[in-house]
Amino acid sequence: MANLSHPSEFILLGFSPLGELQILLYGPFLVLYLLAFIGNTVIIIMVIVDTHLHTPMYFFLGNFSLLEILVTMTAVPRMLSDLLAPHKVISFTGCMVQFYFYFSLGSTSFLILSDMALDRFVVICHPLHYGTLMRGAVCAQLAGAAWATPFLAMVPTVLSRVHLSYCHGNIINHFFCDNAPLLQLSCSDTRLLESWDFVMALAFVLSSFLVTLISYGYIVSTVLHIPSASGRQKAFSTCGSHLTLVFIGYSSTIFLYVQPGKAHSAEVNKTVALVTSVLTPFLNPFILTLRNETFKAVLRGQMQRLKGFLQAL
Repeated sequence: MANLSHPSEFILLGFSPLGELQILLYGPFLVLYLLAFIGNTVIIIMVIVDTHLHTPMYFFLGNFSLLEILVTMTAVPRMLSDLLAPHKVISFTGCMVQFYFYFSLGSTSFLILSDMALDRFVVICHPLHYGTLMRGAVCAQLAGAAWATPFLAMVPTVLSRVHLSYCHGNIINHFFCDNAPLLQLSCSDTRLLESWDFVMALAFVLSSFLVTLISYGYIVSTVLHIPSASGRQKAFSTCGSHLTLVFIGYSSTIFLYVQPGKAHSAEVNKTVALVTSVLTPFLNPFILTLRNETFKAVLRGQMQRLKGFLQAL
């Protein structure tokens, strides 16, 4: 590292302040990561193989589960290996790549959540036109835009980090290449970048949150006009799991990123990022399926088929 204004590598501090105790975190984090991976993979497989789940709702659900897997893969495996490594070093290029994919995939997740809200809005508020408004081509376009837009928009953001002068050392006080720790290492004027980051957060996080809020405003209004209590309960139950995902995902992200500047301490950022990277992906498969009778019925049917196949062998 002859040139500290553009270091060849960064040191991820991670959980080093815990000393040797950080090794104790490896087992629980590994179990949560594997369960999250398995749970979301099961959802994707069920959506693909069972025709009962070939609907817009489960199409977006499969996309969301795939994103959960990919987002955790950008940060958690590296974090797990660093818990056991004496030297937690990541190359400059590796850091920029991790930054790009983490925030691109994260932004895509919020756009998919807003697509799910639109789907619920159409099925409850305009059921007679649902087949036309949410036909396969429309769903594919919504999902395609949700994937492509953040990956394109994040390119200038990453390039701006590449050209910063990092003269305040090369130690990142985090377990992955997060935005605020990178900016804290820079001696360049980052005010314009911080404003751009805020605009990006508004564009992807708050705009999708606004779409979700408006959709559910119409949904609540429509459901309250349903005469039967059972009808109202059924309508609300189809939205319960999605609303839970919305609350968990948006609350943590808005707390961390929808703000100009570097507002929170490093330890607070690490704690909240740990929840969103490890705990939330583990909980989401349960949130998405426990109250979904259709999915549980499909899962039971597939398990019976698998059991029969194994017995036949």
